[in-house]
Amino acid sequence: MNKKLTVTLKFILGALFIFSAYSKAISPGLIEIILIDHGITGSRAVAALLTRLLIGFELGLGILFFLPYETRRFTLPLSTFILIIFTLYLFYTKFILGDSQNCGCFGSMIAMSPIESSLKNIVLLLLITLVYKLEKQSKKNLLIPAATIFLSVIITFTAFPIKAAENFPFSKYTHFEGAGRIDLSNGEKFIAVFNTECEHCQSVAKMLAKYDKNNKLYSKIFTLYYSEGEVSVDSFKTLTGFDYPYTKIEVDDFFDLTGTSPPRIYLLEDGKIKNKWDDNFEELIELLKKNE
Repeated sequence: MNKKLTVTLKFILGALFIFSAYSKAISPGLIEIILIDHGITGSRAVAALLTRLLIGFELGLGILFFLPYETRRFTLPLSTFILIIFTLYLFYTKFILGDSQNCGCFGSMIAMSPIESSLKNIVLLLLITLVYKLEKQSKKNLLIPAATIFLSVIITFTAFPIKAAENFPFSKYTHFEGAGRIDLSNGEKFIAVFNTECEHCQSVAKMLAKYDKNNKLYSKIFTLYYSEGEVSVDSFKTLTGFDYPYTKIEVDDFFDLTGTSPPRIYLLEDGKIKNKWDDNFEELIELLKKNE
C-alpha cells in the first residue's frame, strides 16, 4: 500500500515539475519580462539565459521523480530547497515589490498570483515530506541525477534557443492596461497603432469593434496609442467602442511604427511581422473571419 502511494505521489510531483517547465518553455518571454521587472537583470539576453536555465532545471528535476536513483539523498532535498526559495521569492514580489500579477510559475497557461503560487508550493512541500517518510530505498548513483539535470538544461537550450531581440520593433512594449505583462514575441498578435485624435484611426477602430462585438479577440489585439490633445484614450474607447489592452507611446515611436499615414495594424507571429495594413482594412476583417 505504501509503495503504491509513494509511486503515485512521485508521479504527481514529477508531472507537476515537468508541466511547470513546459508551460514556461512555450512562452519564455513572459518569464524574461518578469525577471527584468523585478530587477533580477536589466538585460533581455541575460533574462533569456536565466529563464532557460530555470526551465531546464525544472525539467530535469521532474524527470528525476520517475527515476529510482538517489530519491531521498538528492531529488527530495533539492526539490524542497527550490520550492522554499521560490516561495520566499513569491513573498518578496507580493509584499516588498507589491506585484500581484501572474507570477509566471505556469507561464501564461495558468495565471497565478504570488499568493496562489505560494499555497501551491506549500502543498507540494507537504507531498515531498510524505514521500520522504514513505520512500524506503533507492539506487545509489549521484552521477545519474546530476547528468539528468545537465542534459535537461542542454535539451532546453537546443529546443528553445534564445531569440535575438535587437530587430524586434515591439520589444519595449511589455505592459498593457487591461492585460498586465504581455510578451508580443510569442504566438499570434495583432498590434494596432492609433492616434486618438486621428479620424481615420477612429473609423478603423469602429470597424474592428463592430466586427468583434463579443470581444473574442481581446487576447489577440493590443493597441499602442499616441494621445496628445483633447481626445484621451478613454474618450477614444467611448467614441469607437474599441476596448482592448493598450499602452501609450511617444510621438517618435508612433511615427516610426506608422510612417506618415496612420493608422497601421501589424500581424505578428512569434515575433515576426507577417503582415501589416495601412489601408484596405476590409482585407484584415476577411482574414479574421477565416481564422474564426
